[in-house]
Amino acid sequence: MEMVKKPQMIEKEQEVAELQALFEKSQSVVLTDYRGITVAQDVKLRAKMRAAGVEYRVAKNTLIKIASHNAGYDCLDNYLEGPTAIAFSEDAIAAAKVSGDFIRENKVTSFKAGILTGDFIDAAGIDALAKLPSREVLLSQVAACFNAPMSAVARAFNAYAEQQGAPAAE
Repeated sequence: MEMVKKPQMIEKEQEVAELQALFEKSQSVVLTDYRGITVAQDVKLRAKMRAAGVEYRVAKNTLIKIASHNAGYDCLDNYLEGPTAIAFSEDAIAAAKVSGDFIRENKVTSFKAGILTGDFIDAAGIDALAKLPSREVLLSQVAACFNAPMSAVARAFNAYAEQQGAPAAE
């Protein structure tokens, strides 16, 4: 005799499959405590997540646990207590950045743990990741570092030229 699955069971299996797929394709996964968030705050947060290309879900801890195990991540089990929101991103820092900005602005929730490029990362690590400057700022800082020695050499040549009585180069 074949058992017929209840619609609720089918929905849960589909949700687990979706979560597992997100775990498998994401560079970063961020778990946050979902307590204390108002509907208005949630709507704003979801809009910011979408704009940053981050998949944001609130799911039952049991379903997250099954999906994370299926994807090969057993490390999150201890953090799946209480209301949990989960952010998935193919960008390594987008989920942490948007979540971190929200946490600093609203002071109603906190990081639990996460995964970064396949490795476990604790709440402090996610917070540090969230505080990193944007990619554009980092690139401009690197460019400034490369430019600084060249500027110093140019200033030295100009100073030497002035000492010798030649006009300084522009």
